[in-house]
Amino acid sequence: MTVLTLAPRVLGPLQRVLLLALLTPVLAVVVLATVPALLVLPFLQDGDRRVVSLLRTHTATLSVLLTGSRPDPVDPPAGPRRRGRS
Repeated sequence: MTVLTLAPRVLGPLQRVLLLALLTPVLAVVVLATVPALLVLPFLQDGDRRVVSLLRTHTATLSVLLTGSRPDPVDPPAGPRRRGRS
């Protein structure tokens, strides 16, 4: 039974590492594939809007990837600490 209790602790970090390892190259290829578009589109009519749309898509994808790879916080973050006398 100890294997079952250790599984969530071990699989959590391993799952996050595998997720980043598999999805980071895919995201890099997508970003590299859009570099020519990002260089040409600003000079075309209504290209600024399309560039902003592409960059928002990349930003949203990256934030989802990074948010999914973070561990869930166990405790709420501590508030600001006071300095001086207690």
